[in-house]
Amino acid sequence: MRIILVDTQLHTQFGANDWPSLFSRVPFLTAAPHTEATSTHNSPNPTDDAHTAPKDSVILPAYSTEDKYEDDPWNLPELQDNGLKWSELDTKGKVLRVLTASVKFILLVGFLYMFVCSLDVLSSAFQLVGGKAAGDIFQDNAVLSNPVAGLVIGVLVTLLVQSSSTSSSIVVSMVSSGLLEVQSAVPVIMGANIGTSVTNTIVAMMQAGDRNEFRRAFAGATVHDFFNWLSVLILLPLEAATGVLYKLTKIIIDSFNIQGGNNAPDLLNVITDPLTDAIIELDKNVISDIATGDPAARNKSLIKIWCKTEKITTLVNITVPSDANCTTGALCWVEGNKTLTQINVTETINLERCNHIFVFANLPDLAVGLILLALSLLILCTCLILIVKLLNSMLKGQVAVVIKKVLNTDFPFPFGWVTGYIAIMVGAGMTFIVQSSSVFTSAITPLVGIGVISLERAYPLTLGSNIGTTTTAILAAMAAPGETLANSLQVALCHFFFNIAGILLWYPIPFTRIPIRLARALGNRTAKYRWFAALYLLLCFLLMPLTILGLSLAGWQVLVGVAVPIVVLAIFIIVVNLMQARCPQYLPSGLRDWDFLPRPLHSMAPWDRVVTSGMAFCGARCCCCCKCCQSTDDEEKGLQERKKSLEIYDNPVLTRDDEPQETSKETMKATQL
Repeated sequence: MRIILVDTQLHTQFGANDWPSLFSRVPFLTAAPHTEATSTHNSPNPTDDAHTAPKDSVILPAYSTEDKYEDDPWNLPELQDNGLKWSELDTKGKVLRVLTASVKFILLVGFLYMFVCSLDVLSSAFQLVGGKAAGDIFQDNAVLSNPVAGLVIGVLVTLLVQSSSTSSSIVVSMVSSGLLEVQSAVPVIMGANIGTSVTNTIVAMMQAGDRNEFRRAFAGATVHDFFNWLSVLILLPLEAATGVLYKLTKIIIDSFNIQGGNNAPDLLNVITDPLTDAIIELDKNVISDIATGDPAARNKSLIKIWCKTEKITTLVNITVPSDANCTTGALCWVEGNKTLTQINVTETINLERCNHIFVFANLPDLAVGLILLALSLLILCTCLILIVKLLNSMLKGQVAVVIKKVLNTDFPFPFGWVTGYIAIMVGAGMTFIVQSSSVFTSAITPLVGIGVISLERAYPLTLGSNIGTTTTAILAAMAAPGETLANSLQVALCHFFFNIAGILLWYPIPFTRIPIRLARALGNRTAKYRWFAALYLLLCFLLMPLTILGLSLAGWQVLVGVAVPIVVLAIFIIVVNLMQARCPQYLPSGLRDWDFLPRPLHSMAPWDRVVTSGMAFCGARCCCCCKCCQSTDDEEKGLQERKKSLEIYDNPVLTRDDEPQETSKETMKATQL
């Protein structure tokens, strides 16, 4: 009889009747080499054949079952400090450590400053490239009357100008000039809320070098996307059917005697404007003038040349055909056979040129925009990489423990639920300080990636960021002139209550925090197939909005005829997937898995081979990005080998070198005996 001897560590955990279940749980035992040995282990029952070891017994390497399950990649990593403790350092070492920490902190602040400035320049570059196109899109008022088309236009315009504040200001200008009604502007504001979340998703892609960091960072960025899309999915049909946001904000505007105030305070801009204004300054009124139908604005450049101007209004005599054409209230007289009247003519006198580097460059807006786009992306990526490196070197030991506890620990029972709402207020306050939700969410994305902030804590911070950016818009609207104050403030309040309604839908009850689960699933997918992140951006922020816009322009009948079958199919697939995971017995045998479909329709592996082959082709031609992605398989093999080296070890007492090799089939027979 052949038996298997396993380390005594397992003997203490499993009885004699448990060995078959043990081997069934460790299937890779069948592939292990066999050695002959005599055992010195004490058997629980010496008379039992199951615990005796004849000379020809088959001995397998012992396996530890403690780490049989892979570590959860969503667990925050422990940033351990391998250096000397403070108490072990001499005076020189302590001085050097303090100086090193100070230099790192100064560098971190500097890189953060450059990171924020690069985001500002990136927004200016997008406006130079697509700002006039955004104005042309907004000019078609008939399309904006369709709620779905208005939503998609808000997404696309915000994507083009990389600023929800800019797209919102365009909407306010159109509403104030009477070209767009407030009720038609609400879907556009919803779309602007979606479009602004693309910036931190792009930032997350810069952490694709490390698989688990990329998993967490991409999930931390896309939780914002899923919140916005799910909120729109519920609130846009509700708004189109009932006009609840429009009516609520209308009641507020009519109930209070709201008067204009000062401009919103410039907090972060005071620090960043000296650098960004030295690079480029834009005349953002050009986009608004194009959207409101000013023909002269189409020939103007977005690049501001004169920063200090003065307007002088004078009365000028002009000739009109008859008295009926005279300006109302103005002097009108006849000289000979001519009828003259007076009108006010405003003339702009240029006093002082701007000081940015492109003020004397005789280049079109598109060329300057492409130059700034390339430079800002380069600086953005460089600063982000250096910030992550510095944070990884600084957040170690007790510092990391304190920071992670402060950011991720809940209040004690029964006040644990308060923690999330405090995080929402912190996110709102920080966004109000930096005056940009894109800047705040882009700043916390790398922190989620390196494991300082958990995904569960990043979610309420992101929700607070949505609130913070709307409060800034409300203050800006209250600084509007008296004739446009009511409309401007109503549009800003619609944006505010849209985000409040979204938070009430997807946060108070833990079960409803669906964006976290969706972001985690997408993070797992993109960590396994990194190219899927680019596909996600392309589909969600370009192809899908353009497709919906085209269907909307074709008429609501076409949109409903195409969208309804797709939505029904998507709901069917989701329901079947849930039933396959939880109660497959209630499904027909053919629907208990998707194997009846061609493999490319239910697996990413065939597509991954195609993309990997394409990247290998690019990598042969010195494409650094492709080389990074090409190393994915090598990393997986290295991780598996390291893990196996931890899980499997040979018991030196039970091994003998003179045992001949046997087949795995004989091993299976031995285990059964």
